[in-house]
Amino acid sequence: MAQIILNKNACAGCGACARACPFAAIEMRGQYPQILDACRVCGLCVRACPFGALKKEEIAREAADLSQYKGIFVFAEIANGRPHPVALELLGKARALLGARKEPVRAVVAGENALDCARELCHWGADEVLLYDSPEFSAFRADAYADALEDAILAYKPAAVLVGATALGRSLAPRVAARLKTGLTADCTGLELREDGGLVQTRPAFGGDIMAQIVTPRTRPQFATVRYRVMEALPRTDEPTGQVVLRAIPPIRSQARMLESQPIPPARSISEADILVAAGRGVRKETDLQMLRELATLLGGELAVSRPLVERGWETNARQIGLSGRAVRPRLLITCGISGAVQFTAAMSGAQRVVAINTDPEAPIFRRADIAVVADLYEAVPRLIAAAKEGKHDR
Repeated sequence: MAQIILNKNACAGCGACARACPFAAIEMRGQYPQILDACRVCGLCVRACPFGALKKEEIAREAADLSQYKGIFVFAEIANGRPHPVALELLGKARALLGARKEPVRAVVAGENALDCARELCHWGADEVLLYDSPEFSAFRADAYADALEDAILAYKPAAVLVGATALGRSLAPRVAARLKTGLTADCTGLELREDGGLVQTRPAFGGDIMAQIVTPRTRPQFATVRYRVMEALPRTDEPTGQVVLRAIPPIRSQARMLESQPIPPARSISEADILVAAGRGVRKETDLQMLRELATLLGGELAVSRPLVERGWETNARQIGLSGRAVRPRLLITCGISGAVQFTAAMSGAQRVVAINTDPEAPIFRRADIAVVADLYEAVPRLIAAAKEGKHDR
């Protein structure tokens, strides 16, 4: 990897490098420029310096002493005053990964007045919850939260760090991984722990054509982000299985301040739905979605779509099943005109029962289906609607 090196003897403090940086990653502090975490090592500052005081230098990365790193961290995001459900799922996965190994599962929480949330995590598989409780963490600021997570990692040296692939997690995890100069795999659909402690991180690659298995052989901790509803939480225990450890607040380097907060009105997510009717490329017209929406309503479920219909502008990304949309775990999923690309099937792998309707008997979706219906959806769906209406009438 590379870094930007400053020769203070040659620097005149003109600030040309700071003005040239497209990432605002250089600040003038006193006479000299300071390279910030946002640096992408693009080298534009090197070319902009009229005095040759900056240079881009490749540095050899030494392998970490892997034996020093034990256990798994889960960063537990707080949402609406409660632990985000993805944190509970990741705690369950961490426990399953470690199995009989005598290594700890620790959750990391940053927030204000978050003690109750931290205690709740002790009922979901955490051996310890490291709590950073301060008004500094009342609203999410990536750099401030990164300070807390980095502090915890340096103090406890976990072998792996799992973070929910939420908007917050996608901002936080790569920032901390970059600070620690370690690897990160985003949107994992599978995690396995080898005997040597290596975390095998599975995710679709090359447009979903293959499932890549990624490892971080030389550095620690191993970072992975995982979407909500991909893993499964353990049952909540009546008695806590761990304890809360209050951590001293590290010096906050953030220059950002929250000026205003506007809550987003709550909306029903397809990730929460027990029943889903999913429309795919086999739907010919946008108006035909109403037929599938009617079936979903009759069954007490929600309409979902595959990626092609989002790309056509027929539905929003919030209703898309897929790794570029939402992961789902419904009791019943009815797919209509969906072939079953890897990106789609990976995001619906937690569905308990799948009914697939497709005209192609070789469609990959049938390999995942409990009930395969080789038929035109325009014939099958009206029959399902009629049956659903008849069932309601009989009741």
